[in-house]
Amino acid sequence: MDGRLISRATALSYSGPMNAVQARIAALTGSRRVRYHGHCRQGLWVEGQQRMKPVLRVSGLKIEFPTRRGPFRAVDDVSFEVQPGERLGLIGESGSGKSTIALSLMRLIKPPGRVAAGSAMLETDNGTVDLFATSEDQMRSMRLAEIALVTQGAMNSLNPVMRIRNQIVDAMEAHGVRHDHAGWQAQLTELLATVNLKPDVLDLYPHQLSGGMKQRVCIAIAISLQPRLIIADEPTSALDVVVQRRVMQTLRRVQKRIGAAVILIGHDMGLMAQFAQRVAVMKSGKIVEMGEVRQIFAHPEHPYTRLLMHSLPSLDPLSRASLLTPTEPERVATPEPV
Repeated sequence: MDGRLISRATALSYSGPMNAVQARIAALTGSRRVRYHGHCRQGLWVEGQQRMKPVLRVSGLKIEFPTRRGPFRAVDDVSFEVQPGERLGLIGESGSGKSTIALSLMRLIKPPGRVAAGSAMLETDNGTVDLFATSEDQMRSMRLAEIALVTQGAMNSLNPVMRIRNQIVDAMEAHGVRHDHAGWQAQLTELLATVNLKPDVLDLYPHQLSGGMKQRVCIAIAISLQPRLIIADEPTSALDVVVQRRVMQTLRRVQKRIGAAVILIGHDMGLMAQFAQRVAVMKSGKIVEMGEVRQIFAHPEHPYTRLLMHSLPSLDPLSRASLLTPTEPERVATPEPV
């Protein structure tokens, strides 16, 4: 008997043998007895009250850096979940801890910085893995294959003395992908097409590409092994608004195509409103408010969220001022470092 699973998260549908469908449900939810009609490569949204396993569950995350005055806690007891296929936005001012969280999830926090407490449970094909407790060899094998990072500085991410072709091949070969010349040409051409780049880009160096093209190359590398989770750390910084829109459209399109979840990090409320489904607002290393993007924008509850909303450009100064009261700025003063 065949079954059909449809992803409510990504609007993709697949069909297959019922036993394979049920086995996938069991792997994702821990039970075959689920009322379902949703599935994609990364997971499924379950009908009714029962929900699927999150692709990422961060609990009690604390990250510290030593200072002369004692440890400074850059991330302070942060917890959140990301569902398969979901687009979660982490937003806040510079220094609020957003990028530090991204680096910690990739295990790229360098000494003397350290993860002082917490866990980050990632769902993989081999079961649930704590990103902070796994071995360095296993973490290296999961980067790009299970969790990928798109950084804010594309030029800093790409090797300036290697052609684009060699950089993509190098990343994929590190995970055991092997092809002959014709096979690589076909796969890389298809990969670049997903981010609206021509095959000619493969033979260029990074300095020969525009800022938007370099960022789309980084997205192509990030999705090359179809990871479960993509972390995009301010992927449109230093780009003009037209190119920003194209990059974000590319990211959303490829995210839907492979069924990956995305954590978008930034401080542009307008960008978050167009891309994210849920938003977590960060202030001084803490998440001060989290909710559906429409709810956050329509009814911001925390004073700091209202200040972020007030930062949006508006042609109507009265509507913008209505988001604040005269006493609110004093209530969100930055605390002293721990």
